[in-house]
Amino acid sequence: MTQALHTSALTSLPLLARGKVRDNYAVGKDRLLMVASDRLSAFDVILGEPIPGKGALLTQMALFWFGRLGHICPNHLTGEAPESVVTAEEIPQVRDRSMLVKRLKPIPVEAVVRGYLAGSGWKEYQDSQAVCGVPLPAGLKNAGKLPEPIFTPAAKADVGEHDENISYEQVVKVVGPELAAQIKKISIQIYQEAAAFALTKGIIIADTKFEFGLDENGTLTLMDEVLTPDSSRYWPIEGYEAAYALGANPPSYDKQFVRDWLEAVRINGKPWDKTPPAPHLPPDVIEKTAAKYREALERLTAA
Repeated sequence: MTQALHTSALTSLPLLARGKVRDNYAVGKDRLLMVASDRLSAFDVILGEPIPGKGALLTQMALFWFGRLGHICPNHLTGEAPESVVTAEEIPQVRDRSMLVKRLKPIPVEAVVRGYLAGSGWKEYQDSQAVCGVPLPAGLKNAGKLPEPIFTPAAKADVGEHDENISYEQVVKVVGPELAAQIKKISIQIYQEAAAFALTKGIIIADTKFEFGLDENGTLTLMDEVLTPDSSRYWPIEGYEAAYALGANPPSYDKQFVRDWLEAVRINGKPWDKTPPAPHLPPDVIEKTAAKYREALERLTAA
């Protein structure tokens, strides 16, 4: 196992931004080097302990999906080697965990698609029988499959802030009706194709979020990461039915494992208030989380 990378420190390129997981560097005016660190965020708080190997696994998974879904929508990959734009000393920081991508004009909307009712969607449904203004039938249960996938966008928040669910009408206000319709249609199409494929590998993709940008010609382009356990809820098919019958969260390949531990932990007898600093993760939680990410990639890419 390579050494964990919590934060990259490239000096040969200008740092543009550090996100929850990715560090983005400028490569000239028209490209970005996106380095996926081993940082983990939960409840929009970056945890102090990295998950060894996670950045490389996320990158390999994103590249796998970009390869499979290119016929639906163009993506931001340039096809060039990330190692080609850094110094020889910096190659270990970027190898296997980076993408050299086109610099796009980002669309300030998270394109969330849900095929199952879980997380904040389940909470919202219990209150209003709708998610992001999309009405749903009565009688649905936690982790239940929806009659069809729904588009439930969110407004992108700054690092450390919570993304906020918004209605489709608000997306129209931000980007205009034509682009909003295109984002919705493509997001649902990508989700449906990916979810159908994942199911053949014994994985349920309950929900996911996509990020899009516009290239220099105004073409809608898929960017950032895509269909990783950080941006999607991945459930192994084993154990799903039993959890659903109990109304419980199914076992998962994503950071639900860490979220559940953080929900249960007590600091001076009180639950963590979900503000920084996060509680220190014990070694067994770190290793089990790393193993979950590895297993998801191995299942997905198995011949």
